[in-house]
Amino acid sequence: MRRRIARLRTLTTSAALVLGASLLLAPGPGAAAAEPPPVTDYCGDNCADILPPGANGNATLAEILSHRVFGTQPAHADDQLGPYDALSSGYPSLTDDKLTEFFNDASFGVEPDQVASVTKPRDDVTITRDKKYGIPHIQGTTRYGTEFGAGFAAGQDRLWLIDLFRHIGRGELTPFAGGAPSNQGLEQQFWPQAPYTEQDLERQVEYIKSTQGERGQRAMEDAQAYVDGLNAYREKSKNGRYFPGEYVLTGKIDAITNVGEIQPFKVTDMIALASVVGGLFGNGGGGEVESALSLLAAQQKYGVEKGTEVWETFRSRNDPETVQTIHDGSSFPYAGKPDKARGTALPDAGSVEREQLVYDREGGAKATAKNPTKAPKDPVKAPKKLKPLQGMYDDGVLPADLFGGAPGTPGAGNPANKKGMSNALVVSGKHTASGNPVAVFGPQTGYFAPQLLMQQELQGPGISARGVSFAGVGMYVQLGRGQDYAWSATSAGQDITDTYAVELCAPGGGTPGKDATHYLYRGTCTPMDKLERKNAWKPTLADSTAAGSYRMQVFRTNYGIVTHRATIDGKPVAYVSLRSTYRHEADSIIGFQMLNDPSYVKDAATFKKAAEHISYAFNWFYADSRDTAYYNSGANPERAKDIDPSFPVKAQQAYEWRDFDPKDNTSARTPSAEHPNSVNQDYYISWNNKQADDFSASGFGLGAVHRGDLLDDRVKKLVEKGGVTRSSLTQAMAEAAVTDLRGEQVLPELLKVVRGKPIDDPQLAKAVQQLEAWGKAGSQRKETAQGSHAYAHPDAVRIMDAWWPLLVEAAFKPGLGPDLYGSLTAQLGVDESPSAGHGPTGAHAGSAFQYGWWGYADKDLRTVLGQPVEGWTKTAYCGDGKLDACRDALLKTLGQAVAKPASEVYPGDASCKAGEQWCADAVIHRALGGITHRAVQWQNRPTYQQVVEFPRHR
Repeated sequence: MRRRIARLRTLTTSAALVLGASLLLAPGPGAAAAEPPPVTDYCGDNCADILPPGANGNATLAEILSHRVFGTQPAHADDQLGPYDALSSGYPSLTDDKLTEFFNDASFGVEPDQVASVTKPRDDVTITRDKKYGIPHIQGTTRYGTEFGAGFAAGQDRLWLIDLFRHIGRGELTPFAGGAPSNQGLEQQFWPQAPYTEQDLERQVEYIKSTQGERGQRAMEDAQAYVDGLNAYREKSKNGRYFPGEYVLTGKIDAITNVGEIQPFKVTDMIALASVVGGLFGNGGGGEVESALSLLAAQQKYGVEKGTEVWETFRSRNDPETVQTIHDGSSFPYAGKPDKARGTALPDAGSVEREQLVYDREGGAKATAKNPTKAPKDPVKAPKKLKPLQGMYDDGVLPADLFGGAPGTPGAGNPANKKGMSNALVVSGKHTASGNPVAVFGPQTGYFAPQLLMQQELQGPGISARGVSFAGVGMYVQLGRGQDYAWSATSAGQDITDTYAVELCAPGGGTPGKDATHYLYRGTCTPMDKLERKNAWKPTLADSTAAGSYRMQVFRTNYGIVTHRATIDGKPVAYVSLRSTYRHEADSIIGFQMLNDPSYVKDAATFKKAAEHISYAFNWFYADSRDTAYYNSGANPERAKDIDPSFPVKAQQAYEWRDFDPKDNTSARTPSAEHPNSVNQDYYISWNNKQADDFSASGFGLGAVHRGDLLDDRVKKLVEKGGVTRSSLTQAMAEAAVTDLRGEQVLPELLKVVRGKPIDDPQLAKAVQQLEAWGKAGSQRKETAQGSHAYAHPDAVRIMDAWWPLLVEAAFKPGLGPDLYGSLTAQLGVDESPSAGHGPTGAHAGSAFQYGWWGYADKDLRTVLGQPVEGWTKTAYCGDGKLDACRDALLKTLGQAVAKPASEVYPGDASCKAGEQWCADAVIHRALGGITHRAVQWQNRPTYQQVVEFPRHR
């Protein structure tokens, strides 16, 4: 293996990459520093990655128009889509030598003959882009210059996206992008989760500076340099008329006169952006009011004792049969059910009302009050040449339920609707062919055009990393590799959000109503803070929604944001949601700074210390040439004794988080040693599954069957066999990515039940034979050949898609009753097939089989069959526990499923005709701007993915 010395080369000079920890803040644009020695890349040629569709996420108005009329793509807008797509059919014959057919070479630097362009926005930084994919490689001779270059490159690749997401973070999407119903729904869903004033955002910046020592000061200096670079590109592109064309289409800039403005960016925008990223991928817990309602439904049917027992069975806080990342028996107790809970605050039956959010609707906003998906149109007069672009945002820029259940829907606020994603496969060197650890891992962040993540390499004083960062907060690489190590993450989702019941009061001593705006805080009647956001919009060429406006309003208490009103024992209360990362949206910047610092991260131990500084709930994975490691990060609050975090708690000092101070929302946190962590386990897998023994699930869905089983079963076999390679581990991931979880894990039990007696009906017998053949072939949803757009077992796939929701209802609803069944399905949806409209981009989202009733069905069917089952009721629900009755219910629903034509199972949408099975499953990048991309084969895999195996170490 050759020792690769990484160098970023300009067109005329060879500039060595920077290594060092000195902080050389550049006083001005002309300040340059001496070139330090080059950086050694210890991965050789063994690091690879991929991020579809492409590095370039900006397009001018002319490029957007050309794309819409002629189908052209801007340079590097979609050149990673093809290799990414091809893996789904190419993985069976994969070898290490063929990996670069499906992944990029992720080595440091750019070879001289591969330099496509060089930009020097200042004398102390160079941005070199490679010919193949146009990825920015940023080399700074000062720290300020390095971060300035990172911001400048972010502007080059994601200016419109960054602007879009800062407005989402501030609750101002409709004034920026238009009043489409989806945009209204999205800002109504997100803003109540992180409502801030500008002063609140500024205070968070000061908090990092004043409490995080030298690294905190440095982080905010880096953030300012990044913003300076982003603003520099903003100004240059505006003056040079090569800014993103979406600014014209949304009425921000006149295409002819260039009159208009792209608003300057501020460091507080980065805080708002961080709240969006954290809200999407790093939160956990919440939904305690919904849990209380489903518990009450169970108690209403069965009585308190049995009803509680039934509810706990479905809740599955610590299912003994569920797949876990740490499987060596280590225990990490957290957020469990106490033997005798204190302070639980269940509402009176029928008293709960969701807090009103939207007021004073005017114009086009009035229609969405009656129907959240409808709004009147009032198209503007468009120039003839721009007619093809008219109305491209009429359906909104993003799905209304991006952050969970859409406002006003039964699932709103339910943690089971959050989009926890990503996967990781990491194998210890003891079980690999080379003796070095192998990792295949990455974040599953949905499919957007442009992508939320952006690729970059950063080399400067105290910074040496390559990978991806969320656009707009890319001061550091957030997931990627350093000189001799790599790291990645999956959403963890542990419970860092609690609900408190605050007792309402009247300031004059009278009797408060449920709508009171004062509450008792430690014995004092205290006014709630009212936070407002007044939004108005008018039609533009991009969004034809008629002019409208409304006011969003939330009340904030010392215990969090008001979400519901209710009574407890007849007394009025407000339920409020308190997230440990509220007012701390960007604190995790310290951990990312450490991960990028080669003088800090040198081994598994220092990696874990860096991850400890990340306050959002993530599972972090690490690999170098010697060790693997895992650490679960998060600001886990240290709760008072005997608190049940699954339900609302009385807002009294005795039940607060330990050392709670509402001023900056600080409290005691659980020690790092109590977070699930491990070094050099034989292997690790993660697909948003349970972390370890006794680390309680924060919501429903971590049961006996989980999509993590698709990885665990395959990796376990590889490890048992030994000699694991990069290609064999990638094959395990890729095969799982095209496998139907229901078909692999539950279909065998279904077939055992229905095959218990001869099947007389020829049509049903044929369907069972088709399902059996599909199961024996691997239960895959994969093209027969790349480009065929047809599955090998299309009828079996169609039957399973139609049968699953029918069989679940037939098995459980009669026994549970309609009310309890409805409450439990509101907590956990029945299914998440690839063709369903779920995931971070709605339909065509790739991510599938995260939440569903497959674990319940598996346990219940095994109970009916008389097989051993842990953590379930003694009597099955299906057929009331009688095998023949269960079989009859399954066969009846199978007949109903067989009778459903493909056009009904796959009803079609804007991208697919009714009945187009492959298209219904296909991954389609959700266009956030004017550029769209072709549909590709469904894959349930990370959006950005690394394949790494370090042969050497410093």
